[in-house]
Amino acid sequence: MLPAVIALLMLLSCTSGQNPAIQVILTNKGLQYGKHTGVGLIQEKLESITLPDISGEVDIKIGRVHYTLTGIAVKQCDLPEPSVQFFQDAAGFKTSSLGLNAALAGGWRTRFGIIHDGGSFDMTMFGVDVTSVVGLGKDPDGHLFITSISCDAVVGDVNINFHGGASFMFQPFVRYFKGRIRNEIQSGICSAVNGSVEKLELHLQAMNVSFDVNEVLTLDLPLTGTPIIDASRLNLGLKGEFYSIRAHKEPPFKAQPFTMPQQPDFMLSVGLSDFTLNSASYGYYSDGLLQILIDDSMIPPTSPIHLNTTYMGMFAPQLPEKFPGLLMDLQVYAREAPMFSFQSGAAKLISLVDVKAFAIEPNGTQVPLFKLNVDSKFSTKLWISGGSLKGSMTMDNFTVTLAASEVGQVKTDALERSLTVAIKATVLPKVNDALSKGWILPRMKHAQLVNSVLKMEEGFLAVLSDVEVLLTDRRFN
Repeated sequence: MLPAVIALLMLLSCTSGQNPAIQVILTNKGLQYGKHTGVGLIQEKLESITLPDISGEVDIKIGRVHYTLTGIAVKQCDLPEPSVQFFQDAAGFKTSSLGLNAALAGGWRTRFGIIHDGGSFDMTMFGVDVTSVVGLGKDPDGHLFITSISCDAVVGDVNINFHGGASFMFQPFVRYFKGRIRNEIQSGICSAVNGSVEKLELHLQAMNVSFDVNEVLTLDLPLTGTPIIDASRLNLGLKGEFYSIRAHKEPPFKAQPFTMPQQPDFMLSVGLSDFTLNSASYGYYSDGLLQILIDDSMIPPTSPIHLNTTYMGMFAPQLPEKFPGLLMDLQVYAREAPMFSFQSGAAKLISLVDVKAFAIEPNGTQVPLFKLNVDSKFSTKLWISGGSLKGSMTMDNFTVTLAASEVGQVKTDALERSLTVAIKATVLPKVNDALSKGWILPRMKHAQLVNSVLKMEEGFLAVLSDVEVLLTDRRFN
């Protein structure tokens, strides 16, 4: 049962002692769903595995017979409803399966002096109880690790019937060695459990805790501390910080602590602080990518607005006189990294931009004209509908101020009004059209989010969801 629970955890997640910017919470509801999903997987796997050979010897009064039970396969398994719970004492999970019954079959070989014999056998195990505890932790590189704390297996009874060869002679002595077989099976059960835990640990160690999301940014997702477990949930804290691949610089701000609300009605909760978005913004900013050069060729010919000294003369009266009939360029760049903030019910975005205007001489020389500070603030509402993240944006504030001028007066009030109208009429409708269409929620290889809800609180965004494990690929284990 335990491997299935950890496998579900691995689907949901993937050092520093800092505050986590991302929190992933598995609730008891999710744990119990993992249990129910795992029962079918385990039963199917049990009925397809072959157990290790069992060898020994038995005294039959006239000498000792060496025996080997080989090719032991599970033919039928009655797997009762297991129990699984968060286990605070070991910061992990405790699973128990009581009263398992199983039918097995295989072959037998015996050696008595120079006499060799063999045949087949049927074995029935009754009242098998298995209890296992595993602990979770964090390695120095920020990987989640899993280790077996304890395993106890008790086989109530074993019934064996031998067929073929001289089994009629061998059968009466079963009572002398079935205790050894029972002990071997008990030991083999825990060996199999520990082997599954070790296999999961190797998989966890192979998982990346940092990966490139595109040609510009890399995302660091190591654990920031050991997993936190109480009676009702497991909390994983992840670093959740973007960096520029080329200029790997720490941002001038830190992740702030936030507390995820208790949501026992959902299987999974993922909390994302505004630090993660702001680190991505800073990554683009530190890489020098938040800038653009705008010239008149980028404006549609049918537009009433054009970048030339004649048109812009309505905002800078001296401009047509000093530089008549020249085209213009606008160098637009972020004065600081755009900053996001999550608030109750909405996300805020503050953008501080500088705009430098240049006249283009016939020989291509750029002549500086003026510099503007353009500050804006936007509000965005986000929600989840039909398995997609959707939203809408409004502009709260837009301010244009003059920072420097080589052409005298610049009518920033008039320019501000014109730009405000243009943004609301052209830019925001396109943004809202994209937001209304939305983006499909990420789907993992073997699971998808269902019944998802998005909430925004002060400093963080939370996605609350149930999970549906997809069992189309039966190789999943």
